[in-house]
Amino acid sequence: MPQESAGVLLVRRPPAGGVELLLGHMGGPFWARKEARAWSLPKGLVEPGEEPLAAARREFAEELGVPVPEVPLAELGSFRYASGKTIRVWIAEADPGIATPAGNAVTLEWPPHSGRTASFPEIDRIGWFAPDEARRLLVAGQVPVVDAAVRWAAGR
Repeated sequence: MPQESAGVLLVRRPPAGGVELLLGHMGGPFWARKEARAWSLPKGLVEPGEEPLAAARREFAEELGVPVPEVPLAELGSFRYASGKTIRVWIAEADPGIATPAGNAVTLEWPPHSGRTASFPEIDRIGWFAPDEARRLLVAGQVPVVDAAVRWAAGR
C-alpha cells in the first residue's frame, strides 16, 4: 500500500507583490551540497490511526521547531509522486517569523559502513521562495504543489 504523507505549506505576500512559499532544505550529508531538488515543504508520514491534518501539524512542528501559526488552514489537495506515495497538503497565508529551523534531528550511520553514528537536522535551513524558484528547488514530486498554491493565493 502506498505511503501517505501530510504537510502544511505557508505562503506570504512580499511588499514587491506576488507570493512566496516557505520551504525547508533537507538536512544530512546526502543533501548538504545540493540545492536543486533538495528542498521540501514541511511534511511527513501519517501514522496509523492518525488524522492527516493532525499529522501535517505535527510534522510542521517537528521539522521547524515551531507550531503551525494559529490561522485557518485550507486543504490544497492530494498530490501523487511517481513512486505512488501521496502527500496531502494544507495551506495558509502566514509568516511564523523564524529564520532558522529548530526541529528534530535524525541519527544515521555516518560515514556509511563506519559503524559510527551522527545526528543531523531533518531540515537544516528554511527560506521563502517565489514560485519559479520553488519549482526549481523542490523535490520533483512536490512541484505540482506550487501551481496549486499559486492558484489558491490568486483566489484570495
